[in-house]
Amino acid sequence: MMHVAALLQVVNPQIPPQGNGVFVIATLLKMVIMFTILMVVVAYLTLAERRISAWIQDRHGPNRVGPQGLFQPLADGLKNFMKEETYPEAANKPIFILAPILSFIPALTTWCVIPFGAPFPTRWGRIDMVVADLPVGFLFILAISSLGVYGIVLAGWASNNKYALLGGLRSSAQMISYEISLGMSTIPVLLLAGNVTLRSIVTQQAYGGWNVVNLTIAFLIFLVAAFAETNRLPFDLPEAETELVAGYHTEYSAMKFSLFFIAEYANMVTASALMVTLFFGGFDVPFTAHDNIGPFTGWLTLLSVMIFVAKLLFFLFFFMWVRWTLPRFRYDQLMSLGWKFMLPLALTYIIVIAAVVLVLNVAGITPGTMYSSILGAVNIVLVMIVFAILDHGRIISPAYGRMEGARLARLRGVAARSPLASGVTR
Repeated sequence: MMHVAALLQVVNPQIPPQGNGVFVIATLLKMVIMFTILMVVVAYLTLAERRISAWIQDRHGPNRVGPQGLFQPLADGLKNFMKEETYPEAANKPIFILAPILSFIPALTTWCVIPFGAPFPTRWGRIDMVVADLPVGFLFILAISSLGVYGIVLAGWASNNKYALLGGLRSSAQMISYEISLGMSTIPVLLLAGNVTLRSIVTQQAYGGWNVVNLTIAFLIFLVAAFAETNRLPFDLPEAETELVAGYHTEYSAMKFSLFFIAEYANMVTASALMVTLFFGGFDVPFTAHDNIGPFTGWLTLLSVMIFVAKLLFFLFFFMWVRWTLPRFRYDQLMSLGWKFMLPLALTYIIVIAAVVLVLNVAGITPGTMYSSILGAVNIVLVMIVFAILDHGRIISPAYGRMEGARLARLRGVAARSPLASGVTR
């Protein structure tokens, strides 16, 4: 305990970053620790999803392997390691093997630039709670995460299976459609922060309020696009079991099959971490500025990490809650929502927020309580206009079709006048 207390003591806020040798060692340690934690979290997210779905559907989930089923992910992993690797006879074998790797690596790489805690002070220098504190961290995430679609498309093509090919084509169209809206929704965040580094975005929210209040519509667009980018319900068209068997990974088995699921859950963790960082203050500890400007302490670092993890777990639960609550969209609804609603809304919102920020700057209103109050009021008005006045439940509705009301009434009249409707038979 004495050693822990000594590590958690207050350190001079002007303490410099660690030297080159300590930097390399600290980076290697963070890489190993974060990779291990992420893999364990992904494994147990499968158990959490099965238990949460059982809870929602009022049934028992996995509860036989270990206490309360805690060893079920270990049993599943061992089973996948022991299973036989199968290859379709007409598959392109090199690309067939490469595809799950191309999905797996970007999913784990994107996490390395997300800050998950306040800097940790040591006698050797300050250690930042991020694996790689890149000055263009957010742009790095957009660039690397977009590579995952190549693994899915190649998996569908290399399998030489019509269902897998359709799943790969669906996934490419879906990710391209919603990746644009995802990127556009973050531009208002960058306008307020004035920087593309994730730590600057966290600091801006510490002084100007959470962006979920200041930029509500941007958050909603990002949330919907994140579901589509991770192929989660109600946007799991690439894996639609009812029509495509399992989509792009129909022909995969053993660990290659598992790599796609690991990539999906890792992308889900990254998307949740991004929502926490961009819109919910990240690791910021409320009612204090020490986690941003110092003096840094070990206890403050621990508290900031716990706050970040708590927010992250909430969004992971939200992903699972939505999966077992909402039905799947039709494909025309998927495309219509992305191109006819979200993209025009994102572009219009950028113009509106840029104009509001310009007016506030000209008026001499600096970021603070007044600044956030004005932005929050503008966003309340915009939310009411978009969802209560313009939409009327037509676009954001799983039952919406493209047929006009007059034509639908005419068809109902024809059906009512038919002999079958009146009970007359030949």
